Amino acid sequence: MKKFLADELTKCKMQDSQHATVPLLPELNRHNSAGTTSFLKTIFNGLNALSGLGILSVPYALSSGGWLSLILMIIIAATTFYTGLLIKRCMEDDPCIRSYPDIGYKAFGSTGRLIISILMNLELYLVATGSLILLGDNLHRLLPNVEIHVYGDIVIGGRQSLVLLVAIVMMPTVWIDNMSTLSYVSATGVFTSLVILGSILWLGVSVDGIGLQHKGVLFDWNGLPTAFSLYTFCFCSHAVFPTLYSSMWNPRQFSFALLLCFMLCTVVIASMAILGYLMFGSDLQSQITLNLPTDRMSAKVAVYTALLNPIAKYGLTLKPTVDSIENHFKWLRENRSRSLFMRTALVGSSVVLALMLPFFGHLMSLAGSLFGVPTSILLPCFCYLKISGAYKRIGVESAVIVFAVSMGIVILVFGTYTSVLQIVYNL
Repeated sequence: MKKFLADELTKCKMQDSQHATVPLLPELNRHNSAGTTSFLKTIFNGLNALSGLGILSVPYALSSGGWLSLILMIIIAATTFYTGLLIKRCMEDDPCIRSYPDIGYKAFGSTGRLIISILMNLELYLVATGSLILLGDNLHRLLPNVEIHVYGDIVIGGRQSLVLLVAIVMMPTVWIDNMSTLSYVSATGVFTSLVILGSILWLGVSVDGIGLQHKGVLFDWNGLPTAFSLYTFCFCSHAVFPTLYSSMWNPRQFSFALLLCFMLCTVVIASMAILGYLMFGSDLQSQITLNLPTDRMSAKVAVYTALLNPIAKYGLTLKPTVDSIENHFKWLRENRSRSLFMRTALVGSSVVLALMLPFFGHLMSLAGSLFGVPTSILLPCFCYLKISGAYKRIGVESAVIVFAVSMGIVILVFGTYTSVLQIVYNL
């Protein structure tokens, strides 16, 4: 018996060394056999994971799809919550599973791990690029006259110069290996989301505010693919769920903690979407902060708060991608200079992409449909069916999974097609 337990522990440690996990608060990255995180802290960490860039684009998503698209948002939230439960069930099957790629390995071997790792890292790379676009757009509204003079006559002005400056400022966060401090700073996701929501609410209902006068449209077929892609992007945090589950002191409470996270996140996202649509109607831009007047204090609070989270999370967002590259190419990790060059090149490529495709809404829509749908809807279903053998049984569970997969495929196909088409059209 002791030999069996020792072999299992050795096997788990070997699996842990083969991949990089998504960084959260430091205590969540301890791979202990028993977690130490409380129920309330798990909820807090889950809300932080779900509180990302998507909250700024949901008003635009609602304006694209119309009021009835809110029903679709609730369906997507319920579906992604259910697939989160499927991830939990996969982890219950094998105590060695500690990360999302581990689930792919358990279900489909090395190919499954590779597919999940690639999709995760590409999604994170697009999110990091979206952060640069968001920062450049909003800083340009606040500082419209900033210019960079290069070798005399060469001048880089406007939004491009601010994207470059922001990238230079955030570059050191990608160079460092110890992310503990940034983990705590980035854990302000819940706070910043509530501050932004409160500031926009005040701007809408105060006596001298903008008002909630726009009625909007009931439904818009043409904008529906963009709407459901952005809604899906808001609930794409499934790569974090295995870490949350394994870190809990009592993993049996994970389902309830996840339910509360999704309910609270859905309320905040829906509130932001409704407020933004009532305030600006069809004039909404891809980020609601771009619609806010810069001469109001509440608007300034919302904009500056919105800038805080991407700055704090940029290094953390690219950390799994950096680790994956260095784990695959060992010679990079063995030499610090090579590692720094690779990290700098990674940020540089993100800057180039942000300058070439400065379309925040379309790029996040693409991230939601092309990468978010597989990692948050399709792969949890496929992995669970393979690990549990549920595909051999016909019942309510199979019907729910078939519905989730069908919906995911529709969003993947039409959302990706629409996003690519809009990006090409705007080039």
